[in-house]
Amino acid sequence: MSACLLPLLLALIPLYALLRGTDAFSAFRDGAKAGLAATLRLLPALVGLLAAIAMLRASGLLDLLASAAKPALRLIGLPGELAPLLLLKPFSGSGAMAAGAELMETFGVDSEVGKLAAVLLASGETTFYVTAIYLAGVRNTRWAIPAALTGELAVVLAAGIAARFLL
Repeated sequence: MSACLLPLLLALIPLYALLRGTDAFSAFRDGAKAGLAATLRLLPALVGLLAAIAMLRASGLLDLLASAAKPALRLIGLPGELAPLLLLKPFSGSGAMAAGAELMETFGVDSEVGKLAAVLLASGETTFYVTAIYLAGVRNTRWAIPAALTGELAVVLAAGIAARFLL
């Protein structure tokens, strides 16, 4: 059934446009033009964010921040080894995924650190990436970022507590 779904959709969309009297090609062209304009509007924020993440990792500042965060993590019952993952998660999903993969490779997927890394990777959001996308061009974000980071902290705490009971 799923093998037929895409060809069926590709046939039904132009048929629907024809029945409604819509010029499907013009609608497609206008949508592609709007999508390209949105991409061009978002590109500077994304390039800046990715460059900042690369500089953070290359400078060694991430390792320094992770070392400083380890005691706080232990205080709330999470292994300190999760610090790089938790520091990268608000900025970059792929960076957090790489940190999680590294943790799982080092400690094993069935270890406490591996299981907690998996739970934390599936929890929360890439706060700064999302705000760069949705708030591009907005000069005053007011409480959006502090509220999102507070939510991120709540997710980390809840995921850590839930993982303690369930893993």
